[in-house]
Amino acid sequence: MIKITVCFSVFWLGSLWGVQSAIATETKAQDIKLEVGILQRLGAAPINKEDPFINQVTINSTSGDSLKVSFPESAKSIPAIETQEVLLKVDSVAIPQPKLVEKLILSDRSTFETAEDSAKSWEKLGIEVEVAQPGRWQVWAKRDVYQTPLVRRWLLHSLEANGYTSPYLSTKVIHKEPQVTVVINDKEYNHDEVEITTNKNLVKVNTTHNPQEARLYGGSLKLQPNAHGEFTLVNHVPLETYLRGVVPYEIGANAPPQAVAAQTIIARTYALRNLRRFATDNYQLCATVHCQVYKGLNEANPISDRAIAKTAGLVLTYDNELIDALYSSTTGGITAAFEDTWNGAERPYLQPVIDAPRPLWNLKQYPLNDERTFRHFISLNQGFNETGRQGVFRWRKTRSITNLNQDLRKYLQKTRHPLADFNTIESMQVHKRSSSGRILTLAIQTDKGKLQLHKNEIRSALQPPRSTLFYLQPIYNDAKQLKSYAFIGGGFGHGVGLSQYGSYNLAKLGWSADRILAFYYPQTKIKPLDDTIVFWRDEPIELSISSK
Repeated sequence: MIKITVCFSVFWLGSLWGVQSAIATETKAQDIKLEVGILQRLGAAPINKEDPFINQVTINSTSGDSLKVSFPESAKSIPAIETQEVLLKVDSVAIPQPKLVEKLILSDRSTFETAEDSAKSWEKLGIEVEVAQPGRWQVWAKRDVYQTPLVRRWLLHSLEANGYTSPYLSTKVIHKEPQVTVVINDKEYNHDEVEITTNKNLVKVNTTHNPQEARLYGGSLKLQPNAHGEFTLVNHVPLETYLRGVVPYEIGANAPPQAVAAQTIIARTYALRNLRRFATDNYQLCATVHCQVYKGLNEANPISDRAIAKTAGLVLTYDNELIDALYSSTTGGITAAFEDTWNGAERPYLQPVIDAPRPLWNLKQYPLNDERTFRHFISLNQGFNETGRQGVFRWRKTRSITNLNQDLRKYLQKTRHPLADFNTIESMQVHKRSSSGRILTLAIQTDKGKLQLHKNEIRSALQPPRSTLFYLQPIYNDAKQLKSYAFIGGGFGHGVGLSQYGSYNLAKLGWSADRILAFYYPQTKIKPLDDTIVFWRDEPIELSISSK
């Protein structure tokens, strides 16, 4: 066995997948520009049925300004074009010869955090990887390393021979490819890359036929190919301007000022720590809940703008590294540890905290991994920061076995599970909880066999639970046949880190943003961003190039 010890100590944002960027010696938040995919899969079929199909977008300048449109691939032959409006269309066109599109998918996960942890495990085997999000998060064998069908099959067969069952080939032959058409003043241009800048660094983006629905973005735009053979519209935007399009949507327009300030600091921290998420697509962040919700400047308001200005450049750190600044809507009365939700190394500052302004539960004496204790805790509803938040702090959801069968079958088909052809669920039982009460393992007995769902997979697989902080109550019909399950629990989201509703209450009680952050992220420090702070660090790992 050949072992190679590699130390990844990342100062700016480098990652296991070779993301590179540069920063001046003196790091200043106002100088940092982000690359945010605001339309990630232009022209592609929607991943979710409720999402609209978008294959064209209209881009306009603001009053008194104009757009400057350029084509990087043809910069020498086509000078920049000045106009007030650009139409970008993506159509599917036939290609002269069929093309094989193939990837070796090593693992399939519901979240980036767990996919990244899975990527590290593959790297320990000496396999070069990349993380992508074609819908669910996936770990791919790196395409520019495993370039040919023969090499990919050799690797797959080697893994199968050593007992690995999750890798598979995604293979399709395509007869059509997306093509970009840029329409400027009734003239059409066909280019894969399009850059759009303005003098005022403001641009309007509209995916509908209603001008009132246009979104205003700061910075500039670039249409570029992505890793899925499609196109992404990327917003190049200064960090502090980006926050103006995040904070109002994440914390809400009516939040108390100190809650807004706390949200601003963690939103800034989260963005800078997570710039590696879409490295394989050649941009950094998305604009959805898979990153942070970012909708441009339409809802920017004085309260959030003041918070951004007053906290300019401030980030939250642990051991001089940006923290994993995770947050959720509602914790249900107790925050979760990182490892309660995702696979990966423990974060010392992301540990269970009773979400109340005054002590009302001794977690060390009464941990919530005991089922009886947990049920008592979930019956409490007074004295918590989120008390009174109807439908999210405490909830009860009932779903029939028929509908649960549909939920689970759809999930198992997506994840290529061997029991995806089951007929019915016979029973479900909580097998293991964490000390924060989160379900770590849910055991499900089907007519075809038993399976287990772990951590955040539970929310992905079953529709009712708003969090993994719940217990199950079977419901039987008059013939004593299992008819449905009641899911009885609390919280909305993963529950790790700050509770947004909880921060509302603490701010109303007079807590400062500093105190709120210290409560939800113990042992952390607020610091001005400078060139000594590590954006993201990984521990040394051993790469073993051998069989299992």
